[in-house]
Amino acid sequence: MLGGGPGPDRAVYRAQTMNAPHQGHGGLAVTHTLKALGVTNLFTLTGGHIFPIFDGAVADGIRLVDVRHEQSAAFAAEGWARLTRSLGVCAVTAGPGVTNAMSALAQARFNQAPVLALAGRAPAFRWGKGSLQEIDHVPFVDPLAPARTVNDFTDIPTAVMGAAEDALSPRRGPRFLDFPLDVLFSTGEFEVPAREPQTFDFEEAGVGRLIEESERPVIMAGSNVFMDGAEKALGSLVERARVPAFMNGQGRGCISADHELAFARGRSQALSEADLVIVAGTPFDFRLGFGESFAPGAKVVHLDSSPDLIAEHVGLAASMGGPLNHVLEGIADSVEYPPDTKGWIESLRATEEAERESAQAELHATSSPIHPMRIYGELIPLLERDAIVIGDGGDFVSYAGREVPSYEPGCWLDPGPFGCLGVGPGYSMAARLAHPDRQVVLLYGDGALGFSGMELESLVRLNLPVVAIVGNNGIWGLEKHPMRALYGYDVAAELQPELRYDLMMASFGGRGEFVTDPDDIAPALKRAFASGEPTLVNVATDPSIAYPRSSNLA
Repeated sequence: MLGGGPGPDRAVYRAQTMNAPHQGHGGLAVTHTLKALGVTNLFTLTGGHIFPIFDGAVADGIRLVDVRHEQSAAFAAEGWARLTRSLGVCAVTAGPGVTNAMSALAQARFNQAPVLALAGRAPAFRWGKGSLQEIDHVPFVDPLAPARTVNDFTDIPTAVMGAAEDALSPRRGPRFLDFPLDVLFSTGEFEVPAREPQTFDFEEAGVGRLIEESERPVIMAGSNVFMDGAEKALGSLVERARVPAFMNGQGRGCISADHELAFARGRSQALSEADLVIVAGTPFDFRLGFGESFAPGAKVVHLDSSPDLIAEHVGLAASMGGPLNHVLEGIADSVEYPPDTKGWIESLRATEEAERESAQAELHATSSPIHPMRIYGELIPLLERDAIVIGDGGDFVSYAGREVPSYEPGCWLDPGPFGCLGVGPGYSMAARLAHPDRQVVLLYGDGALGFSGMELESLVRLNLPVVAIVGNNGIWGLEKHPMRALYGYDVAAELQPELRYDLMMASFGGRGEFVTDPDDIAPALKRAFASGEPTLVNVATDPSIAYPRSSNLA
């Protein structure tokens, strides 16, 4: 029952449940299984339907990280999964708790993030009579995250373990379980199953020979290279075959930005001139021109974590689906006669350096209003090599994607191809909890901040120091400028200019600074990093400046 008198003495109850780990209520059956899976943090927003899970988390020493909106709980679970390459778990209450989490589950699907979403559900014994928040979640969640209702108390551990293992297995992605209230509050004996070992089967497809026969090879490494722990294997292949490497998504940093074979700015040239394009761990989506912008006659290879991720809309010379740490290592070992790529690398390096030099004027711009690039010109020298940089915005974050270097794997996190805004605080919570001794920087567009600004209070309340930087141009820049270019005018693209988000942060108990002079950016950022407190640096930027993008919606 939800009502009634005070519960049992906590100290005695904890001792009983921990001494008899297979006896207790349904919430303990959930958390004992999570503990067996190595889960240490449960991202959540309170709700009566999931009180037993909270009680189990307290008993099992799993930290409850509570937020202001269920969407942020699910984003935090996704951020944890993508940063730690392990299971991220959130728990939400029934009805609106589930519907509020839907966008984040969709994003986890696009990013192939191993997330387990747990939810409450109206009690089974009264189903159909109109209990609070009574709705069948499974039909509308299942297309995004394979979903199941656990109707039997004894099935809880097996269901949790199975959903978690499924989420962690390529093709990775979110999974969803809901539990009727009466099932979670039931008590009895349960057994936590052992984890099943994962096995994989894939065949070598002659990629090493294609590399040996090429003159202008290039590798594009994406998020699944990181998620498969394949950064060392990628490095071995790149160095053995002398192949220039570009990276997108969480592939950033899998080859250090200052490595001689790491490139970022000459991607258009590389893909349009290469005679061999190897795409590893990322789809041929709009970010790669759907595979339609490569040089005529170029041979194309697709490598990814699972056979069902291999592209079907691109003509491939070879493909391989399997754990990329093994795939890339096998290809590296098969290259006996590396091609002579010296001239090719020099050509790409010349383009890289020319474009880098052309950006210097904007990175050091003295104009007022402030050019958004000036922020990055001041930020980049302050970042440590293992700083975690999180992007949540449109134009402002696009500049960061181009300019901010990643020197280690797992240092960059953005919404990915689903493009859902409001991810920043949830991702930041996950980053700070996973890496408490590293810089965590949140790059916020002022439009994106509106989706999740109240979560800045969560960062303060949970004492999770993050440096948030707002590129505040007072518009929806990603939409305003393109619409004006198409129609000669724009609508629904204005926000309040120079809104004082810094004062909002200060009202929550954090630090806030407002910057309007470009010379004040660096001092404000230095104070933010030195403070050890959650800080928001609100920088008023020029709304007339648009990021020069070349990709389109489709």
